[in-house]
This record gives sequence, C-alpha cells and structure tokens, in this order.
Amino acid sequence: MHILLIHQYFLEKDDPGGSRFNEMTKVWADNGHTVTVIAGMVHYNTGKKREKHKGKFIAKEQYEDNVTVYRCHVSEAYNTNFLGRLWAYFSFVFSGIVCGIFRARQTYDVIVVTSPPLFVGITGYVLSRWKRIPLVFEVRDLWPESAIDTGVLTSKPIIRFAYWFEKFIYRKSKLVNTLTPAFRQNLIEKKGVPEHKVVMIPNAADFSLSEELLRSFDASTFRKEKGWEGKFVVTYVGAHGVANHLIQLIEAAELLRNTQSHIVLIGEGMQKAMLKEEVRKRGLHNVQFVDAVPKREVFKYILASDLGTSVLKKVDTFKTIYSNKTFDYMSCQKPILMVIDGVSRQLVEEAQCGVYAEPEDAGDIAAKISTYMSYNGELKEQGLNGYQFARKYFDRQYLAKMYLQELEKVIGQ
Repeated sequence: MHILLIHQYFLEKDDPGGSRFNEMTKVWADNGHTVTVIAGMVHYNTGKKREKHKGKFIAKEQYEDNVTVYRCHVSEAYNTNFLGRLWAYFSFVFSGIVCGIFRARQTYDVIVVTSPPLFVGITGYVLSRWKRIPLVFEVRDLWPESAIDTGVLTSKPIIRFAYWFEKFIYRKSKLVNTLTPAFRQNLIEKKGVPEHKVVMIPNAADFSLSEELLRSFDASTFRKEKGWEGKFVVTYVGAHGVANHLIQLIEAAELLRNTQSHIVLIGEGMQKAMLKEEVRKRGLHNVQFVDAVPKREVFKYILASDLGTSVLKKVDTFKTIYSNKTFDYMSCQKPILMVIDGVSRQLVEEAQCGVYAEPEDAGDIAAKISTYMSYNGELKEQGLNGYQFARKYFDRQYLAKMYLQELEKVIGQ
C-alpha cells in the first residue's frame, strides 16, 4: 500500500514535540508499506523556517527507506496575528496542492489528511479528486470550535466558511478518524456524520524510547547536573501558546515559592516571552524554562522529574481531547497532574495514575502539588499504574497496525 499523508506539522527528525505520525509512519514502513508525506516548512511552535528551507518552495527529504517527505512553503506570518495565521494556513493549502500535482506524482492507494488546521482538508480533497483515490480525514482537535473558544478564530465570515467546509469534508471522506471517544460522539450525535464512517484510533504512548531509557538512564546524575537535588520537580512539556494558558502554572508556582517545588516548562510558543517576563516580575526562582529539545532529551527530563503535568485553557472544547504528552508521562512511569477536565481527567482517574486540578485555579493546582510532595510510595504506584494502562490500551505499535487495517478496508471499498 502507498499512503499519501498530508500533515502541515509533520515534525523533522530532530524536532521536539508530539510526534504521532512520525512514529505511525515508521511503523507503517516497517510493515512493508510506502508513505509519502506532504508537510509544511514552518514549525507550529516557532513559526519559523529552518535555514535549509529559506527561499525554497518545495524541498524533498528522505526519512526512512519507505518514508519520503516533501516540505512545502508556509508563510512565516504564522505567529504574528490572526490574519498572519490564516495566511499561513492557506499558503500551505496552495503549496500542498502544487506539490501533490507536480512533485509527488507517484501512484497512491489512499490519502490521509490530519487536522488541525481544518483547511488542510482542501488540499486533501483536491488531490483525492485529481488522483482518483479515497480520502481519509483525521480529527486531532474539534475545529473550528477550539479555535473559536481560544480566540484564534474571530472573523464571522471565516467561521461560517469553516463550519460549512467541515460538513463538506466529512461528507466527501470515506473514513473519519477521531482521537477521543468524545470526538467520536460529537461527530455522530452533533455533526451528523454516519456512525459507520467514524472510527477512533487515539494518540498513543511510545514505549520503544521510554523502555530503553528506563533501563539505561541515570536520573539521579541528571538531576544533579540540573541543580534539582532536594527539589520536587513538576515538568510540563509542550507548546507555550494561548490554548495552553501556562500562566496558571506560574501563578501556582508563586503560591509555592517557599516550598521545595520546582516547575519546569519545556517547549516553545508565542506566549513564552510573556511567561518569562511574568516570572521575572514576580521574582520567582522555582520556575525553569527549557527550550525545545529532541524527544530523547524530553524523555530524560520526564524520567528525572517527580511529576508530569498536562495543562490547557479552561474552555468546554478542551474537555473532549487527550493531551498528547499525557501518554509520554505514562510511558515514563510518572504520575500526572491533570489540569484538563473531561476525557483527559477521566483517563487519569480510570488509570489511577494521577490527580485532577481545576483549570485556571492556581490555588487548587498548588494544593495538589503540595499533596504530592508529601507522598512517597504513592508516586511510584501511580506511575506504574499509568504505564500498565497505556501498555494495554495505548500502545503505538498496536494502534498503528489498527490504522493500517482501517485504510485497507477503505481501499477495498
């Protein structure tokens, strides 16, 4: 099977951050399939192109023997303002179509499009018609609702177009994959997508890297090198953007300033400079910022921490999502402070691998961290619970093969 994947934020080999499809495509290739990826040149956190892509419209890169990536132009206005982000979305729509028609000209069996942004569906639909192959659309976030709730999408004409196009792309897709049970329920019950067309293959844990490091990594030496000795380290990994609303962790750190707590924020995003300034103004010494690092290094930070945390803004749409980094904490056997309500909260409570704190309630977040600081054996027990739960239900290898089975059904139809 030759799969064409359209993913604006498909990561480069050494990129930090979530890597759902980077790992998924590797499993597909290892199982004898060929994957071609049409991706963007701009990273979703930094909003910048790498030097090797400056001045280029399309660049071809080989990832694995059977995984080829075409990097396509995206406007660097992404992180400037609403219009800049909108232009970045549509610049990729255009460059992706050009790439699919004139550069990635091979014969494919199926197209997989993963969103957000929703508008990548335009590229997928045009290329599915051009190449006369079935379209599979994946919903990683409920767009446009999440963009509206976080204030990213404010233009009424664009919002109307987004809702219209959402219905259109669901209708034209042979299969719609969702990442959480709440997404699946929403599409069937509220958006009228036929139940037989909707499947759920969620985010998953990468055990290949975590298990290697669990065997070989010296966490105590790492903590000593970082100056973490005697501290209770709470680590957040991910974007520093509007949706993440990390100011709530800064506010909690202020309440904990006279304790041994130490909050580590790893990643990039448009609010990082503001967050650093808040830490400076408040005179906090228990908050540490770490620039984005490759995934192997991310796992080292997690393994050396006492607690991992998943955080989002308090909006109803985010009650439907699983935070990608939650599965990394689980695979590293770390307990989780879940500052997201809804299905993410249900996940840690069902797995008995963490506790829930009310989003945007700094007092509750600080209280939950304080309670954890008094734990001893419970930390290890919760971490092991999460690991075993993820092993059973969220193994990347198993879910990637399940995805292949669904794609083969679509082709067979």
